[in-house]
Amino acid sequence: MAPGPRKFTLTVHIVSSMGWLGAVFVYLALAAAALSSDGLEAVRASWWALQVALWFVIVPLSLVSLLSGIAQGLGTPWGLFRHYWVLFKLLLTVFATVILLLHLPTVTSLAAASARQPGVDQAGLVGELVHGGGGLLVLLGATTLSVYKPRGETGFGRRNRTHPHRRS
Repeated sequence: MAPGPRKFTLTVHIVSSMGWLGAVFVYLALAAAALSSDGLEAVRASWWALQVALWFVIVPLSLVSLLSGIAQGLGTPWGLFRHYWVLFKLLLTVFATVILLLHLPTVTSLAAASARQPGVDQAGLVGELVHGGGGLLVLLGATTLSVYKPRGETGFGRRNRTHPHRRS
């Protein structure tokens, strides 16, 4: 990849990844605030905000992060499968994105239920704290891999180094 597109793609990847991380912190803050609130309207508003944050901020950022990361791996010497840290980061990002997409219907149905029912059950908010906390740990793990870049080539990376005509 030429330097201009590489830097652009890297910028998109960093911004979307850190935006995703920040949005998860906000998601956790909303869930915690709703859980500690006694007001029915505050809980309802929080469920609505959680749903909006997921659909319009967290999911788009996760997809952009995943796609721009794949583009970086394919367009730079790091590759997707040459180094363990890149491979693990890719797997963590795919895992987090899949879990996030599978969790969307739950949040959507709980938000709809909270809008309909006079007594909103706050137990679902505990699940959102656990779910969001787990997501936060996965994203922090991926970020840590990006910063520290632990050494170690995969078998594919070692073979590719000895036979440079192969690409990942």
